[in-house]
Amino acid sequence: MPADTATPLPARRPIQPLPDELISQIAAGEVVERPASVVRELVDNALDAGASQVTLRLLAGGVRLIAVEDDGCGILREELPLAFRRHATSKIASLLDLESVATMGFRGEALAAINSIADCSILSRAEGQNHAYILEGRSGELRPVARSTGTTVEVKELFFSTPARRKFLKTDATELAHCLEAVRRHALARPDVAFAVWHEGKLVAQWRRCQGAYALAQRLADVLGEDFVQRAVAVAYRSSASGQGYAPVIQVAGFAGIPDAARARADQQYVYVNGRFVRDRVLAHAARSAYEDVLHGQRQPVYALYLRVAPERLDVNVHPTKIEVRFRDSREVHQALRHALEDALAAPRAAAAALVAAAPPGALPAAEAYTNNALLLAPQPAAVPMYASQYKMPFEATGGHRVSDLGALWQRSESDVQSLSTAASVYTAMPAATALASDAPSLPPGDWPLGRALAQLQGVYILAENTQGLVLVDMHAAHERIVYERLKTQWQAGAASGANGPATLASQPLLIAATFAATPAEVATAQAHADTLSLLGLDIAPLSERTLAVRSVPASLAQGDIVALARSVLAELTQVDASTVLERAHHDLLATMACHGAVRANRRLTIEEMNALLRQMEATERADQCNHGRPTWRQFKLSELDALFLRGR
Repeated sequence: MPADTATPLPARRPIQPLPDELISQIAAGEVVERPASVVRELVDNALDAGASQVTLRLLAGGVRLIAVEDDGCGILREELPLAFRRHATSKIASLLDLESVATMGFRGEALAAINSIADCSILSRAEGQNHAYILEGRSGELRPVARSTGTTVEVKELFFSTPARRKFLKTDATELAHCLEAVRRHALARPDVAFAVWHEGKLVAQWRRCQGAYALAQRLADVLGEDFVQRAVAVAYRSSASGQGYAPVIQVAGFAGIPDAARARADQQYVYVNGRFVRDRVLAHAARSAYEDVLHGQRQPVYALYLRVAPERLDVNVHPTKIEVRFRDSREVHQALRHALEDALAAPRAAAAALVAAAPPGALPAAEAYTNNALLLAPQPAAVPMYASQYKMPFEATGGHRVSDLGALWQRSESDVQSLSTAASVYTAMPAATALASDAPSLPPGDWPLGRALAQLQGVYILAENTQGLVLVDMHAAHERIVYERLKTQWQAGAASGANGPATLASQPLLIAATFAATPAEVATAQAHADTLSLLGLDIAPLSERTLAVRSVPASLAQGDIVALARSVLAELTQVDASTVLERAHHDLLATMACHGAVRANRRLTIEEMNALLRQMEATERADQCNHGRPTWRQFKLSELDALFLRGR
């Protein structure tokens, strides 16, 4: 290269410490992305101060003014000058405190960062003080003013000192929506605190303080709408690890939407860890795994879940926004959340709906108006004021209303059950349709949740009558779920006994191996989980440090996208343990078998067979959806039928 065209070497610049204001502005780039970030930090501080009422006032979507008022403990006069100083906080004082953080804030840099890019002031009166005092962030001036006990933080002209950041902000309406969402997340976690949001002098949102046994259910109904809670089931789960005695390691409570309430977008998924709203891939994956058996297509479930984990078992000091956490044992948390949701979604909803409909006025607590599913929140212990740690089911379905003999609907011999040792033999042994018993046992009298069969419609639907009105059942979808759950039970029983050893999916060798460029993580996963991949019918081996070759695939998937299949399985193995992947693969195969084995459309059933199917639905887990997530039955109340014919008008 000619000397005159050579790139000049950069001039040497000395190493020197940065000014405090520039350091704060750099930190503000991580902490403050938009006005909603400021709202989140200030509301965190208000809740840490023990506030029972938080009021947010905004101008221009928060760009011109963000003011957060609370009635908390306030700040002492002598401590006010430290409020805007970097890394000054009352939340932690040692490494031990950092490893067991129990407050929303703890880093001691949010106020300093906000003050470096906006005009800030703090007005506070501590309990026991005669006067309130206001501290100006820019000048540091401190003077007495009038105010009741509590604190008000005002942030004016956000990003005035960094005008380039203002160009990235959206319209006032968009920024206001983000601010409202930030407050909504806090409101869902703290039903014991009242929240109000004002914009341009108008009240745009308000959530009153909720107290009593059903505070969480009422707050969820207030924030997300009554429809959210009416179409949800209560979640209550506690896990304890070996060596921990009876002390719960992980507690999960809240509400999970039924599959019918799923949405096209994941905009109603709220997960809290120790009262802090978080976005975590492990938790999201656990929730999705729990719903995969009952959700249709790419629909997104809705839920509001509250996890309690011992503070020393997680790290909240991951990111300045404090929206990310790390768990000491992520698999333990994954399993706890998944089992909590699976247990809540497993119970058939027909019995609960029948109980609510049959209960006389006043028989159920007032919270029934918010739950509508007979799974009610119990009083909250004083030790856990913001979580629902227990739930109660105020009924038990009588055994006389159920058919306990699965053979009445599943005509298979014991030798057929033993054939579940391999997927291939099960699939080939599966009949085209599984017959329903024509001599089903006589049914006792009573008001069954799904009613008594009346007739069959077009060879597809069963019409039944219960105390609420008319029940319409998709017989193929319902029988498909019954068969699927029975197959899963048999498979799990065989795996637990170890009689047949690990079940291996039938594989098909490829004539020409499929190769693809892989990341080092994918190569390492393929080598570490070679045995698991073999059980899945996959032979994936490295050709080089950056190339993997697929030499065999499951026989039932040989015509699919082989590379995409390999990548998805490897990605799954990096997120969850091998046993979970194996279980999911087996369930996929059993679901296919159940679909082929269920009674088909245009199959004429007797009244006894239809009643036997209804009774088995009431006794089968997840019977409200088929294996593909479609509903198996619908209830039409008498009031809805009356409205069709204008009766009573």
